[in-house]
Amino acid sequence: MERIFAIELQDTSETFKSFPTFGALVSVIVRNAFVLAGVISFLLLVFGGFSVIMGAGAGDTKQLEKGKQTITGAIAGLIIVVTSYWIVQIVGKLTGVALLGP
Repeated sequence: MERIFAIELQDTSETFKSFPTFGALVSVIVRNAFVLAGVISFLLLVFGGFSVIMGAGAGDTKQLEKGKQTITGAIAGLIIVVTSYWIVQIVGKLTGVALLGP
């Protein structure tokens, strides 16, 4: 494992022993962050949809607007995550380095 700040990472934790380089660890973290962002966006879309349905059914305009804002924020976040994923893929193709690969 590579040294960072003159510390042998493999000696600090059992987790670091399973990664040959620091880049491999970062790659796993970034891949999981993309998945987590997708799951959070999906949950926000579902929550916003229920909020819109409940607000419209009850005639509560505040809840309806809150649901619309939640859906808008979830879609904007999902667009940002997908765009960042594709930027990472494009940079990987241009440089020839598998940034999110094993």
